[in-house]
Amino acid sequence: MASETIIVPSKFAHFVLRTSRFEEMKRWYLAVLNAHIQFENQALAFLTYDDEHHRLALANIPGLADRGKSAGLDHVAFTYASMGDLVATYKRLKAFGIAPVWCVNHGPTTSMYYRDPDGNRVELQIDNFPDAAALNAWFHSGAFEKSPIGVNYDPDALAAKFDSGIPVERLVQQGAI
Repeated sequence: MASETIIVPSKFAHFVLRTSRFEEMKRWYLAVLNAHIQFENQALAFLTYDDEHHRLALANIPGLADRGKSAGLDHVAFTYASMGDLVATYKRLKAFGIAPVWCVNHGPTTSMYYRDPDGNRVELQIDNFPDAAALNAWFHSGAFEKSPIGVNYDPDALAAKFDSGIPVERLVQQGAI
């Protein structure tokens, strides 16, 4: 007899990427996630940025073909605690020469998409609503249906407006940047 209780995972643990660009990928993820190496040998590197034993593992597999158009994972996303954290991360990565390939206010999130050395997309984002009730009300208002992908923005303009003191509540509104 099946349980009446719905059981869900308690957290997202990690993801693993296969790569032939082991050193380059390791440097990129260490910089982007501000992570550290938990374990490493010639075949594997386990990286983390918090108390989890690893959030990302890289498997060194020489000779892999480059990504083309194929079915599979589109991107992985990481949520930051605040607009200040997202802007500071953008500035830090820009100083390393790591620039987003797409910046979009999806409505639910303000997002910056990056490509790692293998071409995988990594989304760095903040939540635009203070809680699930406010987000659900926005979804049911029809606003998402009008623009389900979102509105593109310039990350330098976002950083400048944030640094000038414009309230985050205004900055996260679609089209505000």
